[in-house]
Amino acid sequence: MQAVRVGSYVVKQHITGRKRYPLVLMLEPLFRCNLACAGCGKIDYPAAILNQRMTVQECLDADAEAGAPVIAVAGGEPLLHKEMPEIVRGLIARKKYVYLCTNALLLEKKMDEYEPSPFFSWDVHLDGDKSMHDSSVCQDGVYERAVAAIKKAKARGFRLSINCTLFDGADPKRVATFFDEVMAMGVDGIMTAPGYAYERAPDQEHFLNRQKTKQLFRDIFRLGKGKKWRFTQSPLFLNFLAGNEQYHCTPWGKPLRNVFGWQRPCYLLGEGYAKSFNELMEDTKWDDYGTGNYEKCADCMVHSGYESTAVMDAVRRPWHIAKVALFGPETEKPMAPEISLANQRPAQYVFSKQVEEQMEEIAARKPAKAPRVKVIRTDAANADAAPGKAAPVEATAAD
Repeated sequence: MQAVRVGSYVVKQHITGRKRYPLVLMLEPLFRCNLACAGCGKIDYPAAILNQRMTVQECLDADAEAGAPVIAVAGGEPLLHKEMPEIVRGLIARKKYVYLCTNALLLEKKMDEYEPSPFFSWDVHLDGDKSMHDSSVCQDGVYERAVAAIKKAKARGFRLSINCTLFDGADPKRVATFFDEVMAMGVDGIMTAPGYAYERAPDQEHFLNRQKTKQLFRDIFRLGKGKKWRFTQSPLFLNFLAGNEQYHCTPWGKPLRNVFGWQRPCYLLGEGYAKSFNELMEDTKWDDYGTGNYEKCADCMVHSGYESTAVMDAVRRPWHIAKVALFGPETEKPMAPEISLANQRPAQYVFSKQVEEQMEEIAARKPAKAPRVKVIRTDAANADAAPGKAAPVEATAAD
């Protein structure tokens, strides 16, 4: 049902000649998280920013502005948001397909606040087997808690997929075995991608370049031939990961709304914010970004930028996606030519400036505290006062 509805939406956009449109709304109602993963660039903010939350109405308004058929709720850790159940119910009531991303540490505790629905799916962060995942999230025991929560959610009748991000040094055989294991758990699908090189991530040594990404996924998919791995992604995006498509990024395909506003240009790269979705779409200099255009985008092959490209390609070449879906990604033939980086513009670093601006806005929104003033009162009952006089007594009070 989801594939039909999303496919119909995409076809409609093509028929009407709409050049840029969202496929998935990335909704980030908070940055706060209960993990500190070495490869994450989403939580490096002062406490005042980490304490910010999008309201229920702001989340529903973001959906109304974008109009995408699918909504991925990310963070931070969304289950830390006290109003998350209300947000999810509001989006589902609009018949939107909601994927609630979580590291699963709070999933068992919070599960009763949600109901199984064909429009709702948990999306559990699981970066490989026990050793791989606990190393990725920099905390022991997280894998076991996540697996326990996955099994409980499936027993309750929830749809559930896993989100597996891979980094340099990943062993194809271990990843393939892990995919076998999660299929055996009964998960409904796997979402996978290489880690994006966040400039603020503590670990900068384990991000994959494009050539390593392609070879890693080719090796994994070769081991998966004949197996019934289920992916939540377009077969053409998987074919792209294996080096068989020369796709360019479609950053507007998965626009991000977070506590700052609409992030330019994409979910992964924050270099400014728009006040509305229309402003984001109309005023962003899209041609300044993407592999071959911008240094920060050089090695990116992440689904948030490229899966929309793959979906749009499927509409243009339905016979091509049918072939890839039937036979799987190509793993033996030569790879597609790489995009040239010769003319990319150098990276700009604006994080500190943006944080400073946001802190100023937060301070401006806070109501001013009432000044404390000294009040001099008289107390005739003061035994130390001279006869006929009252002793001055200092007290503080709010004006």
